[in-house]
Amino acid sequence: MAKTATVPYDVAEHLRTREEMAAYLEASIEEAEGDAAFVAKALGDIARARGMAQVATEAGLSRESLYKALSGDRNPTFETVLRVVRALGLKLRAEAALESGADARGAPTRG
Repeated sequence: MAKTATVPYDVAEHLRTREEMAAYLEASIEEAEGDAAFVAKALGDIARARGMAQVATEAGLSRESLYKALSGDRNPTFETVLRVVRALGLKLRAEAALESGADARGAPTRG
């Protein structure tokens, strides 16, 4: 029986548009549960999809420091995250989290 050849999955190969990149980053932030290194790794995936050298130049960082910051092995500074997000042509947004027992406006619900 012939063996099936496999290759490792690389999400960066599937991030072609800014909309796909933004959706991936948003999903990663939701899944991270406060793990900054997890979010940094997702930013690294997006940066590789765009071209690490180009993102480093636009963020004002060296390519080597960008690889290290976004490796997922460390927590980059918030300044680095903001510079990379801007260089990727993305925006970070905040929204109010729903509290248990509250509706979308934050008003108490009847239980």
